[in-house]
Amino acid sequence: MDFIACFYWRILPLTSMVMPFSLGNFLFVMILFRLFRFSWFNLGLFATCCLLFNGLSVAEQLEPSRLEKAMAHIQLDKRIESPAAFLGYPLGEWHLRHDQINYYLKQLANQSLRVSLDSAGKSFEARDQLTAIITSDKNQRNLANIIEQRSLAKQGLPQNGPVVIWLAYSIHGDEASGAHAALALSYYLAASQEPWVQQLLEQAVVMITPSQNPDGFDRFATWANNHKGQVLVTDNQHREHSQDWPSGRGNHYLADLNRDWLFLRHKASQGRVAFFHKWQPHYVGDFHEMWNNQSYFFQPGVADRVYPLTPPANQELTEKLANYHRSALDEVKQVYFSGELFDDFFYGKGSTYPDINGSIGVLFEQASARGQAQASANGIVTFQSAIANHFATSISSLQGALTLKRELLNYQSAFFSEKNKQPIARIKGRLIRALNDTARRDELANLLSQHQIEFQYLTKSLHHAGKEYRPLDSIFVADNQAQSSLLEALFDKRTEFKDTTFYDISTWDIQSALALDVVPNVSPDVDVLTRQPMLYHHLQLGDSDTPPWPRNSVALLINWQQSNASGFVNQLVNQGVQVKFAKQPFSIKQTQGQQIFSREFVAGSLQIPLKQSGKSVQQVMQLTWQATKDWQVDVVATSTSASLSGINLGSDSFVTIKPVQPMIISGFGTDPFEVGELWYHFDQTLKLPVSLVNGEQINDIDLSRYSHIFMTEGSFSSMNEVSARKLGQYVIDGGVIVAQKGALNWLNKRNVLRHEPQSSRYYEKLFNSDQLNFNDKAAFKAKQHIGGAIVNLNLDNSHPLTFGLAGTLSVMKNKPLAFDSVNTPFTVAAHYQDKLLVSGYMAQEYQRAFANHPAMLVEPKGRGAIVAMSDNLLFRNFWLGSEKVYANALFFIPTGL
Repeated sequence: MDFIACFYWRILPLTSMVMPFSLGNFLFVMILFRLFRFSWFNLGLFATCCLLFNGLSVAEQLEPSRLEKAMAHIQLDKRIESPAAFLGYPLGEWHLRHDQINYYLKQLANQSLRVSLDSAGKSFEARDQLTAIITSDKNQRNLANIIEQRSLAKQGLPQNGPVVIWLAYSIHGDEASGAHAALALSYYLAASQEPWVQQLLEQAVVMITPSQNPDGFDRFATWANNHKGQVLVTDNQHREHSQDWPSGRGNHYLADLNRDWLFLRHKASQGRVAFFHKWQPHYVGDFHEMWNNQSYFFQPGVADRVYPLTPPANQELTEKLANYHRSALDEVKQVYFSGELFDDFFYGKGSTYPDINGSIGVLFEQASARGQAQASANGIVTFQSAIANHFATSISSLQGALTLKRELLNYQSAFFSEKNKQPIARIKGRLIRALNDTARRDELANLLSQHQIEFQYLTKSLHHAGKEYRPLDSIFVADNQAQSSLLEALFDKRTEFKDTTFYDISTWDIQSALALDVVPNVSPDVDVLTRQPMLYHHLQLGDSDTPPWPRNSVALLINWQQSNASGFVNQLVNQGVQVKFAKQPFSIKQTQGQQIFSREFVAGSLQIPLKQSGKSVQQVMQLTWQATKDWQVDVVATSTSASLSGINLGSDSFVTIKPVQPMIISGFGTDPFEVGELWYHFDQTLKLPVSLVNGEQINDIDLSRYSHIFMTEGSFSSMNEVSARKLGQYVIDGGVIVAQKGALNWLNKRNVLRHEPQSSRYYEKLFNSDQLNFNDKAAFKAKQHIGGAIVNLNLDNSHPLTFGLAGTLSVMKNKPLAFDSVNTPFTVAAHYQDKLLVSGYMAQEYQRAFANHPAMLVEPKGRGAIVAMSDNLLFRNFWLGSEKVYANALFFIPTGL
């Protein structure tokens, strides 16, 4: 007993420097039980000792003089500064900012030979995403060779190097306990002289990323600290626990970065995935927070909701690792659960992306205080206890991965061993086309490159099933390669599932998202393939300042099927260049060498007349040439206004495009994700300034300065009848409202939108619960939920809202909403197909209800119009195949009606 008490007072000061007294108790238990293997009897004696000291305050534990005395008697590297000493207060007393985290990591790297730093790049707000690389001094000196070995991991060869463990925290900015636990863990590994830590660092490289969402993390830290008092308030309704709009969950553009591992639309995600493939970790711990009324979760999740492409061995290893987490939390009497609620399905999350890339990903979820302390059904949840729990499972992750090192290395080798054996004679794979759109081809190529999926461009056109696949819009992707599992997952279309409950979306097929034509099982000749992309011939001039078009040209033409044409036209219109769009398709004669051929242009295509008021031909050409280089679009010169077919260039069916000034209604009552997606699209994709205006301001501002007002999913609770009347008059006066999903209900109920969406009550009546038992309740609710399924729309391509799109459009549907029959002529731009489901899960009741019903319509009103869409066509800014609808609404509505 004397030895136990003595050891307690030697170890406790180390732990209490970086965490509250309860976490110090926990770590001491872990050390005793794991390293010294005390009996349960001795552990009971220790618990009694702990009770005697529970009356000590945090201030007493951290009294400097007492801390200094304790430091003299424990096995610590005294050159290394603890978080408490660095900050000047106990870790967790205040919510840290991201810069404080980075400064402390840099301090550790300066003070410890065990610690170096790596970066996953910067966030949108230019915050550096640092990771502490912690391993033995010997491994640190050999780190370049270790990284080189990791680059060979996808070859599937036997591995004998260190096990690479990546612990990543707080990808949701308001789930802050993870980042604080990460700092405590970083210090502990850097300073501890314990045998097990030394063994760990000799056999492993431990990577600790405290904050994966720097921008959202700082937004939340400021909020939580601003509302913290000297006396902690646990009331759920206190402002500390109820964030303003937007919360800290999302990044700068309000996106959920833990849904962006596959799509890679955000800088932080791109840097993180590049970091993943650089190190190719064997084990990834993904640390989160959940609702305050829950306890603690770690995977495995629901057994029937594992994506079928994940190997069974992955889940077997996850279960073995779970035993270490169970022991760790049982020892501190923290209740937990596994096998329910969360799943291993969507590969776009931090705990599942590793599973399709040869690693073991494990999700951890801790009940959240969303501040310092909050009441819950299980008692008061504190920030300190959340830090302690995540520290506990971080330690158990390290211990489990160290013990299972050989199994983790063998698993990764086996995952890749059969996937990199190309047949000698003929390569088979997918031939993929983004019709007449080099930019969308390049977006696909960029995505595949970031996921380390190999592909090749074409040197000449190929023909399949009556379609031409050209070098400018097509690529070839071989099936048999190291990343074949991820490749299959990206293009997977399945509609049958064991369990129809989904924590996130049920499908993410990129063929649908990017509106691609895909031919499987193609075996092209090797001489048709190249690693170099082909550019439009005039863009091969590179940095030339001289426009390449002939002097006898009368106009410049741009096919509207090109994605980048939207930003191109906006740039020119804002520079005072007259640009017109075609309300009907047409074709012109073009000469190339001795060959004469027809060049087709779809409705919506652009004309830039070279004779313009106030500008010389040279000025128009020069501005257009600069925009051409900026946006990488195909511009065709013509020397005549006569067309081969369709309208001539002087026709009234060419309409001048006016400058646009959009506004997005934001704030409480609007969906921050969808608001952020619109903001991202205008700002990042179109380079178009857009105003975000909170709904409660609508009554007090001049709306006439805006050409278009965008409304997203939401209740719009901050707006009233006065707001509705003002919006209605805005449209009558010539403005355009572009509304989707929940906004349609709000506008219809207030008589701004005439056509009525079908109500939620209508859809509820479709489902019959007769003869169901109480145990069927969860499955019945899951059936009524549309988590995310891909459906097809039939488009009216003569409607200005659909210009530049194919006849069929695939969209992500995640809300039961559609219009009833629309009797007003010339209003509907798109219907759901009769057999609408492309991939994912959607109950048959919904499929029958949506079939053949309007999905997009444009309702004229006075001199303006309302564009109404029952789905979000910018889903997570990855749905590139349908984003042109928003450009059409901006540039063609209402003038094209």
